[in-house]
Amino acid sequence: MKLLNTLAFGLVAGIAAGTGYWAGTHQNAMPPGTIEKVGASGTASSGEKPAQPDASTARKLLYYRNPMGLPDTSPTPKKDSMGMDYIPVYEGGDDGDDGNAGSVRISTAKVQKLGVRTELAALRDLSRPLRAAGRVEVDERRLFAVAPKFEGWVERLHVNTTGQPVARGQVLFEAYSPELVSAQREYQVAARGLIALKDASPEAQASIRQVADASLARLANWDISAEQIAALSGGGEARRTLSYRAPVSGVVLEKKAVQGMRFMPGEALYQIADISNVWVLADVFERDIAAVKVGQKASVTLTAFPDRVFEGRVGYVYPTLNPQTRTVPVRVELANPGGLLRPAMYANVEVKVGASGTAQVVTVPLSAVIDSGTRQTVLVQKGEGRYEPREVKLGMRGDDHVEVREGVAAGEPVVVVANFLIDSESNLKAALGGMQEAPKAAVGHQAVGTLDAVDAAAGTVTVTHEPVASLKWPAMTMEFVPANPALVADFKPGAPISFEFVERKPGEWVITKLEARKR
Repeated sequence: MKLLNTLAFGLVAGIAAGTGYWAGTHQNAMPPGTIEKVGASGTASSGEKPAQPDASTARKLLYYRNPMGLPDTSPTPKKDSMGMDYIPVYEGGDDGDDGNAGSVRISTAKVQKLGVRTELAALRDLSRPLRAAGRVEVDERRLFAVAPKFEGWVERLHVNTTGQPVARGQVLFEAYSPELVSAQREYQVAARGLIALKDASPEAQASIRQVADASLARLANWDISAEQIAALSGGGEARRTLSYRAPVSGVVLEKKAVQGMRFMPGEALYQIADISNVWVLADVFERDIAAVKVGQKASVTLTAFPDRVFEGRVGYVYPTLNPQTRTVPVRVELANPGGLLRPAMYANVEVKVGASGTAQVVTVPLSAVIDSGTRQTVLVQKGEGRYEPREVKLGMRGDDHVEVREGVAAGEPVVVVANFLIDSESNLKAALGGMQEAPKAAVGHQAVGTLDAVDAAAGTVTVTHEPVASLKWPAMTMEFVPANPALVADFKPGAPISFEFVERKPGEWVITKLEARKR
């Protein structure tokens, strides 16, 4: 009896141990996320459903694109004419495709390695200094020539050096002229006759008075000073020489008068310039002349006075262009305090041109523009590591920024540092090529299959091919166009083939090479 009880106890213990081992192994094998249910008896049982992923981590589906690369999308799942499923495109990218054929993706590590930096396109009052070389010139409206209107001789020079400053009314020289002496004596005779005929008829007095007045008017027309004429009319004696005075204040630029010389009417003896105001003629390059307007402020600096800035305004833009230098003269008018600006001095002119004072314009830094010579492009950051090339139309350029008329809006981040490195480290050139309408070089693909039929009239062949890895195509039957009818001339339907093909245009696949394949 004891033996039977012992055997029964051992059997029960063995069954319990086996049951525990089975439960333990099955409990450990439960898939992750299985919910464990515990009954009233304390035993555990596995749940039926795994935990669902958080919906907030799912990517947003944008659309479905054609599997053959055709420009066709769909908001819902569909198949193409050959039964292939359209490929979903998600926000944030799908196998490197973010839904925009022109975008560029760079890894975060690569972005940090390249040192990419962005800056927001912003509205800005754009202006830039236009710099040009110039020279100081005399204001042509303040230039005077001293040319006597009578014939005579220079008896004595009072201003006898070039560059000497003179004041208005200052005596330049004393001249002897028979005509001056004759006019004086003529007046004196008329004046004495007027005294002698004081009791004569009014008509006689009027006649002699006209002769006297004509003599004084002749002297005044010869630019004899009013002071000398008044002395003569006051009863003074006729003088052998009369003084010729300066008509304006200024500096003697040219002196031809020599003491004792004879001069003729109209001969220029002096040239006097008023240099209280001067011109600076700046040579502006042809490409910049459209930005220069009359009235714009200008700053002038000279090597002789590096610490001083002379302010002026653009007074005139000349209508002619120098064909040798391709420059247009621009006249800047400015005051010349103390006569520091001397004619023929070289000057540096800076004119503020641009949109200053007008509506603000969208601008980006100059470093953001990739200029290929035929078009200008900027890289717009669309997300972390994602960049979109945009073709832009540029306007006026400043020192650090350039106006963007089309292509970028204010507030969009553009790459300003390492944009050329992104160009070299990524497929930017290919992405830019996709933005052009010009055809791009075809990419060849290889496949194997069976030639099903040849339609000579339509110029097509039907091929059942195996999966094409380069295009991610599954095995299917489709039509191809032989590049040359001679390619299929020696093949019959049912022949196993290996072939190469390209996409000549969207949806048209052309066989460029065809060979027989062993079964």
